[in-house]
Amino acid sequence: MRTKILNLLDMNSRLAVSDIAAMLGEDADKVAAEIKAMEKEQIICGYHTMIDWDKTNEEKVTALIELKVTPQRGEGFDKIAERIYNYEEVSNLYLMSGGYDIAVMIEGRTMKEVALFVSSKLAPMDTVISTATHFVLKKYKEHGVRYVSQKKDERQVIMP
Repeated sequence: MRTKILNLLDMNSRLAVSDIAAMLGEDADKVAAEIKAMEKEQIICGYHTMIDWDKTNEEKVTALIELKVTPQRGEGFDKIAERIYNYEEVSNLYLMSGGYDIAVMIEGRTMKEVALFVSSKLAPMDTVISTATHFVLKKYKEHGVRYVSQKKDERQVIMP
């Protein structure tokens, strides 16, 4: 039942407990207790609202920053990650395999603000070997949700 609850909440975190219970054919109190237990165990870490900022008057720039780092002996990548994720600009942080070690997603008001963050906070870290910043130009899909609406088929049906 846990996996089914998590899948439903992952698709829509605003679902009411009663709706989840109905979808699963379970008792609402049982579902509520299961959700509460998963929150306590930090399986459910929070609830997120997706916003299409392009449809607002707010200016936001999203960037993916690749970092190559040298992990410290006995501390590994976790200590570096902790230092980085404490910056409020950082929205996502991942340890990666491949050509770089850490991927940092940040949001700022302008490209200059993002560049200043990289040059003043990330690049000077003694464990950072190199950085590469990529700006997101357009979001098409995020968290499994499309930003672009599908075009409606406007062809007329002709009956014989």
